[in-house]
Amino acid sequence: MLAGNNVSHAMNKTRRRFLPNVQETSLLSDALGRAVKLKVSTRAIRTIEKNGGLDAYLLGTNDAKLTEEAIKLKRAIRKAAGASAAGA
Repeated sequence: MLAGNNVSHAMNKTRRRFLPNVQETSLLSDALGRAVKLKVSTRAIRTIEKNGGLDAYLLGTNDAKLTEEAIKLKRAIRKAAGASAAGA
């Protein structure tokens, strides 16, 4: 979160906050075979799409950059991918 001022034409200044554009969205996980609802910023949605989907993004991202919920989801994806590889 950043803070700053709204500045009017008369140069009156009032404090304001700059908040991220957070959206609740459903992202499809190929490994889990279902949609997962997450609250992510629009920038994160673009990054996920660029990396080839939710599974590729989570598996390629360091745990230090992920939320606790995303780390649990990453573990479930790894487990599901391992089970499908063993079954094939």
